[in-house]
Parts: sequence; structure tokens; C-alpha cells
Amino acid sequence: MRYFEDFQVGQVHELGTHEVTREEILAFAQQYDPQPFHLDEEAGRRSIYGSIIASGWQTAAICHRLLVRSVLEDSASMGSPGVDELRWLRPVRPGDTLSARIEVLEVSPSRSKPDRGSVRTRMEVRNQQGEVVMTESAAVLFRRRPA
Repeated sequence: MRYFEDFQVGQVHELGTHEVTREEILAFAQQYDPQPFHLDEEAGRRSIYGSIIASGWQTAAICHRLLVRSVLEDSASMGSPGVDELRWLRPVRPGDTLSARIEVLEVSPSRSKPDRGSVRTRMEVRNQQGEVVMTESAAVLFRRRPA
């Protein structure tokens, strides 16, 4: 079990990889982000992107799943108070393989609730060419290690 005390500033966690398929892009877009350049090959070709692309929200969701599996699943996570910054820097296309990592930026014990602390991180997501496609800055609350 990973607790608040197990995080240190500067620590890096590799979160793994995920290959994005055309079928995933279409299914996500149909349900959650039905913009033409996410749903239709011809509309994608006519768009500024030149092809169908994944929704940025899908990219964020994929990376959150990688975060859960690599860090949060076996931890004393209490959830997140929110995302401070989310940037989509490059389009994600069918066949792209995303790799994600987080760096711990700040570790702060709670002043009002001594059973927890906040861990602020910066996530960076790259495609198979090493290009950064998304960044995210957020905090997660973790329980403190029991005495």
C-alpha cells in the first residue's frame, strides 16, 4: 500500500503505454464527444488535423486509467480536489501509442486534517515519436500512514 509518506518531490512514476485504435476513437466520440473530426474520416481529412483524431477527453481518460493502474490502485488515495491545468498539445491519431509519466512537484501534509496530505503532480504524455501530446497538473489526496 502506498501512503502520503511514500511520495517525495522529484520522484517520477512511469505509467505505462496504451495503443489508441480507430475503433476506440469512434466509440468514445459517438458516446461523449461527437464532433465530426472525431467521428468521420472525410470530415477529419477536411479539418485542420488532416485525419480523424481522438478527443482530448479520451486522451485524458486513457492516461487516468494508466495512472490508476500504476500508482493509485494500490494506494491510500482519497481522490483529487481537481485539475489545475490540462493541455492538449498535439492530436492523437489511430495507431498512436501513448506513454505517460508523472513527476511529483509538491508534497503537503494537511494543516486541518492530520490523517491526509496532498501530492501535486505533473503528467506528461508522449506519442511513439516522443512528441508531447498532453500535459496535466493536478493534486491527489492520500491518507497518512497509520501509526
